[in-house]
Amino acid sequence: MTYTHLTTDELVIIESYFKMNQSVAKTAHCLNRSRQTIHKVYLFFKQGKSALE
Repeated sequence: MTYTHLTTDELVIIESYFKMNQSVAKTAHCLNRSRQTIHKVYLFFKQGKSALE
């Protein structure tokens, strides 16, 4: 099984969805990523951090 890191572009997109209060499931579906991956990034943003950190 291969694993790929999130790209900076994906992180910026996820951050914009996060700011629009889009659900984790919908964001995961749009980016073809797992809900768990998106959830971890959402938790990162909830701490007040941004995609460019």
